[in-house]
Amino acid sequence: MPEKLLPFTKKQIDKIIDKYPTPFHIYDEKAIRKNARDFKKAFAWNKGFKEFFAVKACPNPYLIKMLHAEGFGTDCSSMAELILSQKTGIVGEEIMFSSNDTPAEEFVKAKKSKAIINLDDITHISYLEQHAGLPEIICLRYNPGPLKKGNIIIGHPEEAKYGFTRDQLFEGYRICRDKGIKRFGIHTMVASNELDPHYFVETAEILFKLIVELSHALNIRFEFANLSGGVGIPYRPEQERLDLQVMARGIREKYEQIIATNGLAPLKIFTESGRYITGPYGYLVSQVLHIKDTYKQFAGLDACMANLMRPALYGAYHHITVVGKENESRDFMYDVTGSLCENNDKFAIDRMLPKLTPGDIVVIHDAGAHGFAMGFNYNGKLRSAELLLREDGSVTQIRRAETVKDYLATLDFKRLATFTV
Repeated sequence: MPEKLLPFTKKQIDKIIDKYPTPFHIYDEKAIRKNARDFKKAFAWNKGFKEFFAVKACPNPYLIKMLHAEGFGTDCSSMAELILSQKTGIVGEEIMFSSNDTPAEEFVKAKKSKAIINLDDITHISYLEQHAGLPEIICLRYNPGPLKKGNIIIGHPEEAKYGFTRDQLFEGYRICRDKGIKRFGIHTMVASNELDPHYFVETAEILFKLIVELSHALNIRFEFANLSGGVGIPYRPEQERLDLQVMARGIREKYEQIIATNGLAPLKIFTESGRYITGPYGYLVSQVLHIKDTYKQFAGLDACMANLMRPALYGAYHHITVVGKENESRDFMYDVTGSLCENNDKFAIDRMLPKLTPGDIVVIHDAGAHGFAMGFNYNGKLRSAELLLREDGSVTQIRRAETVKDYLATLDFKRLATFTV
């Protein structure tokens, strides 16, 4: 099997571990910056193009600030993500607020922040107006239903909880127009971790055609089309990376054929990728604690699904490198496990690896998105530190590891002493 490469040597990671105990997540600044620039360059043909980094993928202000320096905004879906953006210096229309089942206070915060608000349901128009007032610019999320095939992660569009139907979209924009809104955008997202570039070209075609119909039927002008995210990464070594140029070129062709031909240019193209930007360049570094030999061979790590839950949640594959044993034969089969009281706390099942011994350094690849972000405290497990491998080879801690004190911080033990049972 092909081996995914690491941005550090065994000597380097040993030195890092001496200062920062495992487990931890580490991100490759140089690779993330290059990837961000390549992504922007692919859409340079569209003068108004902007990528709104999906904060949910990797909600660390150091990474957000780094991507903002590359020209990215943020895609937020909660109060905390709005605040993270603000603390990073991102405000106004550099924020896309896309949420669902949204509390009133979050709409108020987004409105005060002057973020672009992307509504998920037709009833949210009146709800937003009642609690925060209608903004200057509005975006509505389209769910194409059976017109578009989804995938296993996000499900079939007609079964998804997100977005307006086609008829609701026409009614929604009419309501907004009649209430005096003059600036409009449109959004859709119907897949997650998709590797076929033509899938996104097809999505753009559906959205562009809809813009033509809405513009003519309602006499409104669209400023942008948010093609969202969902761009996948090759988690398995044998998978091919999505061809970004094919995707961007195909979207441009549809833009010229549909938007420009109908006199609706310029139309800004927005995206909100997260996984594609940081996913391949984050690594969960752990060590083998125990080797257990019962009905199977188990390699127990000092990390668990609290550090990376995708394998347990989705049955997702994450490649594993045993540092210093990259050139050894993968002759031994292991279930690679964590220590939670859950039998599905496994990073890999029946994975062929070099012979493992306690103390081996194990690196789990492609953990730069939906890794640390999906962490939790079940079993009293503590979230690990996040580190940044800088372009000059130095390492900066960008989030310290949680402590037991953090875990207990929301409990009032003084009141407990007087609690009667």
